[in-house]
Amino acid sequence: MNYQKEIQINTASETIKRKGLPAALWALTISAFGIGTTEFVIVGLLPTVASDLDITIPSAGLLVSLYAIGVAIGAPILTALTGKIPRKMLLVSIMLLFVIGNGLASIAPGFITLVLARILTGFAHGVYFSIGSTIAASLVPEEKRATAISIMFAGLTLAIVTGVPLGTFIGQHFGWRATFIGVSILGIIGLVASVLLVPKNLKNGKTASLKSQFKVLGNKRLIFAFLMTAMGYGGTFVVFTYLSPILQKITGFQEYTVTFILLIYGIAIALGNLIGGKIANKNPLRALLWMFAAQGLVLLTFYFTVVSPVLSIITLFFLGGLSFASVPGLQLLVVQIAEKELPGTEDVASGINIAAFNIGIAIGSYAGGMIVTSSLGLESTPWIGALFLVITVLITLYSIRLSKKN
Repeated sequence: MNYQKEIQINTASETIKRKGLPAALWALTISAFGIGTTEFVIVGLLPTVASDLDITIPSAGLLVSLYAIGVAIGAPILTALTGKIPRKMLLVSIMLLFVIGNGLASIAPGFITLVLARILTGFAHGVYFSIGSTIAASLVPEEKRATAISIMFAGLTLAIVTGVPLGTFIGQHFGWRATFIGVSILGIIGLVASVLLVPKNLKNGKTASLKSQFKVLGNKRLIFAFLMTAMGYGGTFVVFTYLSPILQKITGFQEYTVTFILLIYGIAIALGNLIGGKIANKNPLRALLWMFAAQGLVLLTFYFTVVSPVLSIITLFFLGGLSFASVPGLQLLVVQIAEKELPGTEDVASGINIAAFNIGIAIGSYAGGMIVTSSLGLESTPWIGALFLVITVLITLYSIRLSKKN
């Protein structure tokens, strides 16, 4: 299927497209910024939330894994169920749900209520990035699709550069509830941007039937692409979920210093995302192989450098860049496979891949929590994460072999 024919945009957007990037792409990026902030800001707030609600840090870690499960459910299932809703109306509705979810989190009276609010917000996240990826890819020429996806995801990664450190700072000084109020405001900005910048006449992709969804899950190449996504991302979140307590308890940084380190980590993520998108444009599979191998090596290195304040920051910079460099390539790979082998299922395949990202987050953060409470302790999370990447490299090698047969 040709995405340029699938989704038509209005004349004004076509004019912008000829001159540069389409305005609708910036609307997607702005909203992704708000969604990225609410997803990752909890990482910096785990000790604060745990202390305020009188729960353990591993229990607070469930706010990461259960949010991810909400996304995993929302991405494939809700994407399919909302297939007939006009794209702009759906984008606006998603951002409204996002605002409501974060508003509820800010007034949650206890841990259970906070978890439910996070799951609700996760539903919005899942649908947003699944349809956003295919819309972003449709707005540019074919050879620029990975770049367009990376620009949209740059909103998510830039959230880690600015939103997460700022949200962490606000939570540490004014309480974690103030952070969620701030995120709700970001959601309102994203909602307004969608209303103003996204064209009204975006055409819906073909609504995938239940049968076609099973076809996606039955396609061998897509299954291995989803496994690459889950395991690669999962390895990162074994460590990333507990990065704040790791830096404070093992490396010896003070709480206020962690905010600064999260800023450095976020800058590396933004750079890695953009560079990864450009590298993956021509041959995403080959690029992903080298990205995963390098990521596993850096995770293992972090196991040895975590005790050194200087070396740990340097290692985290490389880890941040590599951890998210694979995102646009993985999304492009899934879209390309679905486009070639199962035309008409691109949205659902993209949605399932978003679910795979978050299944990886859930598995990684849960595994990290198990490690933290075991005799292995916080210091073992980097090498456990590296094992995830070893498996990912093997999956990628097999995926390359499969691609050569087609």
